[in-house]
Amino acid sequence: MDSLIAQLLNIARSMWKYRWPAVLVSWVVGLIAAVVVLMMPDRYEASARIYVDTQSILKPLMANLAVQPNVEQQVQMLSRTLISRPNVEKLVRMADLDLKSQSKAQQEALIDTVTKSLSIQSTNRDNLYTLSYRDSDPETAKRVVQSLVSIFVESSLGASRKDSATAATFINEQIKNYEAKLEEAEGRLKDFRLRNIQNMAADGKDAASRLGELSGQLERARLELREAENARDAAKKQLDSSRSKDGGESTTQSLLQESSLAVSTPEIDARIDAQRRNLDALLQRYTEQHPDIVSTRKLIADLEDQKRKEVAELRKTAMAAPVSGSSGSLMQQELSRMAAAAEVQVASLKARVAEYSSRYAQAMAAVKTSPQLEAEASQLNRDYAIHKKNYEELVAKRESATLSGELDVASGVVDFRVIDPPRASPKPVAPNRLLLLGGALAAALAAGLFTAFAASQLRPVFHDGNELRTRTELPVLGVVSRLTTPADQRRQRMDWIRFGAASGGLVGVYILGLVAMAIVLSRQAG
Repeated sequence: MDSLIAQLLNIARSMWKYRWPAVLVSWVVGLIAAVVVLMMPDRYEASARIYVDTQSILKPLMANLAVQPNVEQQVQMLSRTLISRPNVEKLVRMADLDLKSQSKAQQEALIDTVTKSLSIQSTNRDNLYTLSYRDSDPETAKRVVQSLVSIFVESSLGASRKDSATAATFINEQIKNYEAKLEEAEGRLKDFRLRNIQNMAADGKDAASRLGELSGQLERARLELREAENARDAAKKQLDSSRSKDGGESTTQSLLQESSLAVSTPEIDARIDAQRRNLDALLQRYTEQHPDIVSTRKLIADLEDQKRKEVAELRKTAMAAPVSGSSGSLMQQELSRMAAAAEVQVASLKARVAEYSSRYAQAMAAVKTSPQLEAEASQLNRDYAIHKKNYEELVAKRESATLSGELDVASGVVDFRVIDPPRASPKPVAPNRLLLLGGALAAALAAGLFTAFAASQLRPVFHDGNELRTRTELPVLGVVSRLTTPADQRRQRMDWIRFGAASGGLVGVYILGLVAMAIVLSRQAG
């Protein structure tokens, strides 16, 4: 700490040697700064306040019909980006500030000056914006603020309408693109269905389900074929027995009884067969609970009951008929007719079995390729569904955007109200000469101190032997003391007085200037 204090004292003594150049520099800097402050032109401020009303009665009414942007956020963003170069150039032309600018450099300097002098302040809670501008001419400042208000209002409305037009153009382009994609997807899906129309079921079932249904139908058809073949064989056997010559009356009676067991009803059988085919077709499309399937099963049951009743009646008739030679001929005719009907039914059932076998073979072959076809169909359907969904959403958004633009034009979603019209202050707001004069005095004193310090560092002086030994790192053999005479002391006192007068005079002049400036400003305010 002692060494630091010693160093500071040595610096102060070294600076004291160059006190008069420091005083001279302080006076020169102080006078120049004072002249600059006093010669600075007065600047007047013009301002205007605008209230942006973003509340509209149509907002809640059109909530679900039109797209309503965040108007408050748009206005805030506009206020932050309003002072841009294109807007400032437009402002310079509107306020006729470019009449005195001849060269390109002057125009650039004017734009930079106007940009720095413009100010937009807002209170986010109240949507209240203050636009201000400072200039040496109050009328020019007022004209600039008026132009800025016009640009602020026009930019907001124009930006909203431009956004609506841009959005509508973009959406229309996207709709055209998705129309082409949708048509292409529809064409691919149509071609796929035409290529695989035989492998696609109308009921929407997969290949495994169709294979199971065909397997059941084939088994039923084979069972019916075996029953018909057994009935045909029995009819032929009875017919052969009736034609034998060595049979007696008992044999004839037994044959008649056996033939009664083979009594058939071709008409009812044909109807039952038709209904069963209809039932098979319905089962391929509907479930067991479908009304058509329930009614068809009931009709088949009724026909089977009717068949049993007619067979019983025929058996009774055959048993009651007398046995004679003519009855044997009649019996052979009946058996021949039954054998022929059974042969026809067997042929029909063979055709059915062959058809079901062919369908089953085709279904079995289709099972191997069905996963690939189903995957391709799923991909095509998915692409088509996505394109269709996006297309419908874009069409809905286009209508919403159109309605939003018409709503904005018709109702005026944003209302700009000029609370305070552009007005220039009658008194200058800048520069603050009291503050600037105080700064000029501080700058003058700082310049003097810097001059003394710089001179002491450029031409150092050693005041004792220790300092000389420390700086030169050489041994000091001795020190010659100086004797101060009364004349020297008088000269030192006079030097102090002159230095104090010179320094105090600078400070006193500045203080008087500050007092005079304060009096003048108070009178102007009064």
